[in-house]
Amino acid sequence: MAAPLTRPAKTPPPRAASPSNGPAAPKSPGARRGQRRAVTLFMVPFFALFTAVTVLPMFYAAWMSLFREESSGLGFGGTERAFAGFGNFTEALTNEAFLRSFGHIAFYCALYIPAMVGGALVLALLVDSAMARARRFFQIAYFLPHAVPGLIASLIWLYLYTPGLSPITDVLDALGANWNFFGQDEAIYSVVNISAWQWTGYNMIIFYAGLQAVPREVLEAATVDGSGALRTALQVKVPMIRPTVVLTLLFTCVGAIQLFDAPKLVQLRANTMGEDWSPTMFIYTAAFKGHDYGLAAASSLLLALVAGLLSFVVTKLGNRWKAS
Repeated sequence: MAAPLTRPAKTPPPRAASPSNGPAAPKSPGARRGQRRAVTLFMVPFFALFTAVTVLPMFYAAWMSLFREESSGLGFGGTERAFAGFGNFTEALTNEAFLRSFGHIAFYCALYIPAMVGGALVLALLVDSAMARARRFFQIAYFLPHAVPGLIASLIWLYLYTPGLSPITDVLDALGANWNFFGQDEAIYSVVNISAWQWTGYNMIIFYAGLQAVPREVLEAATVDGSGALRTALQVKVPMIRPTVVLTLLFTCVGAIQLFDAPKLVQLRANTMGEDWSPTMFIYTAAFKGHDYGLAAASSLLLALVAGLLSFVVTKLGNRWKAS
């Protein structure tokens, strides 16, 4: 008897292999909306805090700057708020102490910025050099002063500046050097030293990170061409981290114009500095000692305007330097 015929099993047709490197399929509108919602959700906390601690206080300061407190009668009837318009701004711009405080900060920047930025750049180049050993140790050691809060650092140096308590003054006296850290001409150098001690290590880390991004083949080519270590550092490494240097200069200028804690504490011993030595000290004195909140608000807005103009100038000059 013949065996029954069987049909061969049908095999599914082969699927076309999708190209591995082909263009990705466009995302659906729903997926794009989901991504936008996720991005918005993550950005909301930042903008909420930014509005609460920056935008709203600025508007409130602008509102306060339009009024001044005036006492009625002989001063026994209390004070009342009166609309002053731009009177507070005019008073601030004609106040000799306020204008003189910007001169103090300009002299401070002329001393502080070259010393701090130059010192940080030199330290970063030394740590990045081929002769450096224990780089991680020196990075932490140089950064440690920045880990100390500014107020605590100022108190430490205030102790080190005080005669009879400081070992520094004892050594200077033993060497016959007569240096008064709180003198009329020397006090500003004491303030510069506090700020430079605190911020040099911080900016050294930033410069060192920029130096790590310099291509190694560029440095090897400079060495093959006969360039020494000093010439490589000045003509190869430094030009290649110009954007980092410009950004550091920008942050340094904006921070310097807001200087407060170091001169405020040094002023406790250096009475010749005055309570309005810096713009922020003038604002603090006007608000919390003179109770002239309109003048303080107007002065703070003028200080913010100067900081913005200074940032614009530094950015423009930095861009020209980078382009050259």
